[in-house]
Amino acid sequence: MKALIIGCGYVGIPLGVELARLGHVVTGARRSPAGLEKVRQAGLNPQAFDVCDEAVWHALPTDFDWVINATSSSKGGADQYENVYVQGNRHLLKWAARSRVKRIIYTSSTSVYAQTDGSEIDESSPAEPKNLTSRVLVEAENLLLEPARSGLAPVVVLRVAGIYGPGRGHLFQAYLKGEAVIPDDGSRLSNMVHRDDVVGAIIAALERGQPGEVYNVVDQEPVSLLNFYSWVSRELGRPMPPNIPSDQLPERKRGATHKRVSPRKLIKILGYQLKYPTFREGYREPIDAVLMSQSTGVAQ
Repeated sequence: MKALIIGCGYVGIPLGVELARLGHVVTGARRSPAGLEKVRQAGLNPQAFDVCDEAVWHALPTDFDWVINATSSSKGGADQYENVYVQGNRHLLKWAARSRVKRIIYTSSTSVYAQTDGSEIDESSPAEPKNLTSRVLVEAENLLLEPARSGLAPVVVLRVAGIYGPGRGHLFQAYLKGEAVIPDDGSRLSNMVHRDDVVGAIIAALERGQPGEVYNVVDQEPVSLLNFYSWVSRELGRPMPPNIPSDQLPERKRGATHKRVSPRKLIKILGYQLKYPTFREGYREPIDAVLMSQSTGVAQ
């Protein structure tokens, strides 16, 4: 297959490498020259691309079989989200209508679930976020799913949890920097997934995903902040982070949701086997790396 990865970055580059290993021809699209150089260094075909620029879409070849839209808002606000996720996907749908594309994968987020009662969430649960940027994500999903469910666009939506992996994982990185805190009693749940499982889930969706369907991409064990940091501190032999009342934390660090996002549909229906079923397997390698650096006296 001929594949195009739009937003070919932290997830997209290893995805492209794996697709190329499987025999597919892969183009990685990025906006910045630095990003394009990373795509080139990975052995993929680089394509300068701005998802918000309709003229760029008109110039895009129409012979791609698979398109993965993994664009990022670059941590922008609601206006940037609107441009990237809504307007960008409108351009994508127009392009798809005149192309030969067989499957489109859109990576959304589990932040569309706003539940705060610790309940288990699956793809049939209400997606009614209060946060403005998450509401834009829901708007983008609906924009894509409506034609997909009418048989007019081959779109599959993946709702991806908090991604961690090589060099990334904000809870773990905060702990290593001595910046981690445990709000209140630490019972709030975090849902996460390893980068390699995001790559694997995207490939499974390309091969077996049904247009118009939504799949949660998350590991099998939502973990409370207390339990996560208890495990990390035991493994590293370091102190626990301090407990701090949540009303003393900046709003961005308080955590707006408390939920258990289920990967059951990903596993049972899409048939994907998680490489890292829980954070313990996923963080084993970085934990061991820190322990090694401690034993050799190298700062981590």
